[in-house]
Amino acid sequence: MYDKQKLESIKKKENEWQKNKYKKITKNHPERKESFENLSGIGIKNIYNPWDNKDLEFFKDIGFPGEYPFLRGIHATMHRGRLWTMRQFAGFGSAEETNKRYKYLLKHGETGLSVAFDYPTLYGYDSDHPLARGEFGKCGVAISSLKDMEILFDGIHVDEITTSMTINGPAAIIWAMYIANAENRGINRNLIGGTIQNDILKEYIAQKSFIFPPEPSMKLIVDTFEYGFKEIPRWNTISISGYHIREAGSTATQELAFTLGDGIEYVKAAKERGLEIDKFAPRLSFFFNAHNDFFEEIAKYRAARRIWAKEMKKLGAKKDRSLLMRFHTQTAGCALTAQQPEINIVRVTLQALSAILGGTQSLHTNSMDEALALPSEKAVRIALRTQQIIAEESGITNTIDPLGGSYYIEWLTDKMEEETYNYFDKVEKLGGVIPAIEKGFFQREIAESAYKYQKEIDTNKRKIVGVNDYITDDEISIPILKMDEKGEHRQINRLKKLRKERNNQKVEKHLHRLKKAAKGSENLMPYILDCIRSYATLGETCGLLREIYGEYEEPAIY
Repeated sequence: MYDKQKLESIKKKENEWQKNKYKKITKNHPERKESFENLSGIGIKNIYNPWDNKDLEFFKDIGFPGEYPFLRGIHATMHRGRLWTMRQFAGFGSAEETNKRYKYLLKHGETGLSVAFDYPTLYGYDSDHPLARGEFGKCGVAISSLKDMEILFDGIHVDEITTSMTINGPAAIIWAMYIANAENRGINRNLIGGTIQNDILKEYIAQKSFIFPPEPSMKLIVDTFEYGFKEIPRWNTISISGYHIREAGSTATQELAFTLGDGIEYVKAAKERGLEIDKFAPRLSFFFNAHNDFFEEIAKYRAARRIWAKEMKKLGAKKDRSLLMRFHTQTAGCALTAQQPEINIVRVTLQALSAILGGTQSLHTNSMDEALALPSEKAVRIALRTQQIIAEESGITNTIDPLGGSYYIEWLTDKMEEETYNYFDKVEKLGGVIPAIEKGFFQREIAESAYKYQKEIDTNKRKIVGVNDYITDDEISIPILKMDEKGEHRQINRLKKLRKERNNQKVEKHLHRLKKAAKGSENLMPYILDCIRSYATLGETCGLLREIYGEYEEPAIY
């Protein structure tokens, strides 16, 4: 990309500058630290120049926005043409309470919905199951049946807005509820759009809300791929998620490598089913974390697009749309502090900026109070306004890939790609993603990174404002959300009424058909949909599949 002779002269001049200028100054005025590194442990030099990018080939490695290798963005116009979708991850208590929050957010300018489910729902249990006691609506909304889904989206035009749903083990069942709700409202399937997370591999690796063992779980995911591109063309049937890998304590490089490795595994599984890659690949999507190291995050997103485009080509994709890495970003919940919660607004702003400069397609900004409770209306409005101010007032959307060509950014992008392929090699030597999960490779890597990070905080090697530096004794003065105490009682009564008034003969018939199909190799989505349409509950449908598939038990890892 650069003239060789000029590069040599730049390198010579840099060496002179380091020796005659930089070292002389730092001898009398030492730097703040002996060495500098980012959150992935990559050492950072004092300065970067064209010499650090000497091996880059412009058309092969960088290119233009909307063209291979998509380093600079998946669309030619990026945010000059269309702003990212502004989502706020929301869900708590009952469907009624969350519906109210959705309408509040839409009123204040949100452009896409994102559903958080409570733990009983994530594990496929109805709200009145004994294991659900004490967990109702605590970390998301409780959805036990199509009736709850109808209430959740009551009065919301699901044909005019996209919905992202963070659900994994029972993703196919929750998706069926969303589809059936649209059908009952007379909405054409071709008009509903959104995403189910549906990423079970990262559950085994990080978040742990798995239900079934890997093999049947992968079958269900491929079932949704196949059903999606044939029947619900605007739906993203998976959101391959690095977010929860990062929240569990991984570095940015591990998040990148493990997420892309999972994505490749899903593509291989779909191809083994006989699905054509160019039919299902355009509906694959990703979900990344935006943490505190500003430039590292930007480089991560850029590297992700380039790696994915390369790997999809290797796997046989021919169409450009199959090569595109479309991704949602959420700012880092694990980076927020309970101490001085108002300053989390600053952290979230910097994290959001990195996601936007990195080319995200949609964004959730965390609320300042999330280390304390579910977000209050005031906190979530400020989080949404943060995105709107960046979009309308900052000027960073005026040009495409504004940091492209930065010597440091291009070097760091290359370095993160190199480290990602190193991880790919390690996983391949272990036999692939699932064998690596069973051997505890990913879990150990994340645990070691989390330990290192926390040790740096505990020893004051890493400063966290308000936690181990700049500490105050101020009392928390922001409002804290309180949920409706009668919500659980209302939910359980609704379930009792549903089971009494529905056509139970019809429910049993469809559950029996699903059970029979689950013992074979058919696509289960049509059978799951029939169960849901008859108002079989989440727990009943999931329980039947538990009988057939069993439950996954994580091996003890030391």
